[in-house]
Amino acid sequence: MIVVVAPGQGSQTPGFLSPWLTEPAFADHLGTLSDAAGLDLVRHGTESDADTIRDTSVAQPLIVAAGLLTLNALLDGDRATSIGGIAGHSVGEITAASGAGVLTEADAMRFVAERGRAMADAASIVATGMSAVVGGDEQLLLARLAELDLEPANFNGGGQVVVAGALDVLEQLKAEPPAGSRVIPLQVAGAFHTRYMRPAVERLAAVAATLTPADPQLPLWTNRDGSTVTSGGAFLELLVGQVSSPVRWDLCMASFQEAGVSGIIELAPAGALVGLAKRGLKGVPTVAVKTPDDLPAAIELIEQSA
Repeated sequence: MIVVVAPGQGSQTPGFLSPWLTEPAFADHLGTLSDAAGLDLVRHGTESDADTIRDTSVAQPLIVAAGLLTLNALLDGDRATSIGGIAGHSVGEITAASGAGVLTEADAMRFVAERGRAMADAASIVATGMSAVVGGDEQLLLARLAELDLEPANFNGGGQVVVAGALDVLEQLKAEPPAGSRVIPLQVAGAFHTRYMRPAVERLAAVAATLTPADPQLPLWTNRDGSTVTSGGAFLELLVGQVSSPVRWDLCMASFQEAGVSGIIELAPAGALVGLAKRGLKGVPTVAVKTPDDLPAAIELIEQSA
């Protein structure tokens, strides 16, 4: 069974869409997605610098658009019938929602554009950030976070937990990490997937109320607890609440394994999730689709499993 996964924020790099836009079909598609989002994603994906595309209101639509470009090429023809399921990490869940048929591409882009703006505004209220904690005992880490009033934001599996909260307290955690662990500050704008994002939830709920989700057409796993979701409406509710609740990617990977995953394909801008899979799902073949040149290897993996 092949599982397609969509990455989250932080996977974008300056100019990463340039190889895609040498082909007119991809350029036209990105133009359509740009119109739906109300942003010039062509410029941001080819010319904008690192600081510009790190902006949450730009990064999130850009990442979802890149995933949709990849999906369109990957699932051309009847290949979609050979995909065993789909999931996304954080904002990648919106890409997955579209890939599974829960949201149209236009609705996905409209939703993610508001998500990016709402989360950026919430992050501007209090100076917060995120850090990756690698190694050590998870229970010791959680106890330490409770002492410091920090929160776990992403349980990524493979011994990595991303934590979030006030910047000065994150520095304290880095200076005095739990035994056997190291703390790596992340270049993000705020404490995503924590209580600090609650102001964004109300704004997203208002947008979600204008959408008409369909039930997924293939297995779709949720970041909430790694379970499969069969109701489009229920998944849309999870997408709204997800911005202020932890991402349980570790449970998603456990579900992939339980379902009999035989290969993982990561959509553009790829790399982070196949890295986690190599540690958490050892031995499972992976393909990271970063440019169109990576599509043949991904298509071969799909066809081998058919």
